[in-house]
Amino acid sequence: MQRRFEPARTSDGHTIEVVMNINQPKELESALELGGEGVGLMRTEFLYLESDHIPSEDEQERAYRAMAEALGDKPLIIRTLDIGGDKEVAYLNLQKEENAFLGTRGIRLCFCREDLFLPQLRAICRVAKDHKNVKVMFPMIATMADWRRAKGLLDQVAAEVGLDHMPVGVMIEVPSAALIAEQLAAEVAFFSVGTNDLTQYTLAMDRMNAELAPQTDPLHPAVLQLIHRSAQAINGVGKWIGVCGGLAGDRLGALVLVGLGVRELSVSPKEVVRIKDGLKAVSFAKLSQLAHQALTLADGDQVRELFRRELNL
Repeated sequence: MQRRFEPARTSDGHTIEVVMNINQPKELESALELGGEGVGLMRTEFLYLESDHIPSEDEQERAYRAMAEALGDKPLIIRTLDIGGDKEVAYLNLQKEENAFLGTRGIRLCFCREDLFLPQLRAICRVAKDHKNVKVMFPMIATMADWRRAKGLLDQVAAEVGLDHMPVGVMIEVPSAALIAEQLAAEVAFFSVGTNDLTQYTLAMDRMNAELAPQTDPLHPAVLQLIHRSAQAINGVGKWIGVCGGLAGDRLGALVLVGLGVRELSVSPKEVVRIKDGLKAVSFAKLSQLAHQALTLADGDQVRELFRRELNL
C-alpha cells in the first residue's frame, strides 16, 4: 500500500512528521518499508544491553554509520546512553541504588563515567562528519547546568574530530525540563518528550510498580500541561518538539499530542501507518480546540472520553 509512504497531513493541511524508534541497524530495512520518515530515537543503550562487554568507540561508530547510511537523507536522532533505572548492565558494575529511577541514570551516569560518554560522543561525531542527517539527543536533562555541561563535552569532542556542526537536542522527561523549556529553547536545537518517564516523575508513581501502573496515565492533565507548556515555549522561538514516548504510538494519544503543539511523533515501526491514518482523518484546528479543553479536565479518562465523543473514535 503506497499510502504508508504518504506524509501525515491533517484534513486542513497541517503536516506532522512520523518517524520511528529503533534499537539496532539490522531492524531498519524492514522498518522503513512500513512508512517511517526516519529515526526519531535510536536507543544506543541496546548496544550495551545486548553485549557482554563495553562496546568500543569503533564498534559504536560502525553501528551508527550503518544506520545513517541506510537512512540516506532521512533523519537519524541518536540518543546518548540512558542506562540506569530499569536498564541494568551487569558488567558495568554500577552501584545498586535504592531508587534507581531517581538516581544516577541517563546523562547523570554519563557525567560520572566519562570513560563511557566520551567514546560514544566521538563515535557519533565521526559519523556526523560524513552524514548530515545525524542529530544527537541527551536524556534526563533536568537543569540548564546539565545541558551546558553535556553540550560542552560534545563541543570539545566535535572540535577534536573536526566536526563543524550537528543539531543537538534534549529529552523532556523530567518536569523541571518542561518548566524551564523557554530557557532551554534559547540554546537547544530540538526536543523530544519521553512520556513514560515524564508521567512517572510528574505523578510520583514508579511505572514499574504493578499496583500503580494503571494510575500512571500519560493522558493525565498534569502531564499534558507540562507538554503544552513546553510546546508553547519551543514552537514560540521557531524550534520543534516531538514525542518518542509510548503516548505517541497510541492513536488517541497521538491526536492529543498534535493538538498540544507537538510536531513530530516517533513510534514503533508497526504503528506508523495507523498513526498517519488517524491524523489524516481530522483537522488540526479541531485537535487544538480539544487539546486545550483537555487541559482543564480532572483525569485521563475524561480526556479519552472527550476525544472519543468529539471525533467519533
